[in-house]
Amino acid sequence: MHIAATRLGREHWQRLIHFPRHRHTDSYAALVLAGGYEECGCFGRFQTGPGSVVLHTRFDAHLDRFGTAKSEILNLPLPVDVPIARIAKLANPDAIVRLAERDPAAAAVCVLAELIPAAGSVCDWPDRLAEDLALPEFPGLTRWARDNALAPETVTRGFVRSFGVTPSRFRLERRAHDAFARIIQSRTPLAQIAVESGFSDQPHMTRTIRSLTGAVPSYWRRQMI
Repeated sequence: MHIAATRLGREHWQRLIHFPRHRHTDSYAALVLAGGYEECGCFGRFQTGPGSVVLHTRFDAHLDRFGTAKSEILNLPLPVDVPIARIAKLANPDAIVRLAERDPAAAAVCVLAELIPAAGSVCDWPDRLAEDLALPEFPGLTRWARDNALAPETVTRGFVRSFGVTPSRFRLERRAHDAFARIIQSRTPLAQIAVESGFSDQPHMTRTIRSLTGAVPSYWRRQMI
């Protein structure tokens, strides 16, 4: 999967651009100044517009589909890793923009302090499936499709169209994100994290974390010291 550099500051996008699935190594906030886009990532599918802010964790894989208007986005580095990627609004985005011109780091802190929950999530069966795939007791794709009156092949094709990845890969990456958060935020033994995150064993978790982040869990655990 493509690892894209996080372009901090303002960026401009032409209309109807489709930016394929990618991930960033840094945690950041994307404040939409004009236009808007649909973002499909490991933590859901969001529809943004002017004033929307999307918070990204490190290594959150997502794709972006821009709308019919040209878009302008202000990317700000976050001082901490957010628990999950989510969409929100800001009470005074213009003030954030002015502050960012002088001090981007201070603007990012203000973003986290002034978030207003926003109902920007798309809600269709692919989104319900994305939520259910994160559940430990997910019944399996065939049963899920039957319970939702859909053919399994329809579910797979439709999910790939929406999220750019198969349901099984999506589920594995969600497990990896959950495990990664515990690896860098706790002292819980790695073997225990692997089991509690749904991996078959610690080597399985190690391979998946390395695929997601480019480094093994022990490397990230050492960064805590």
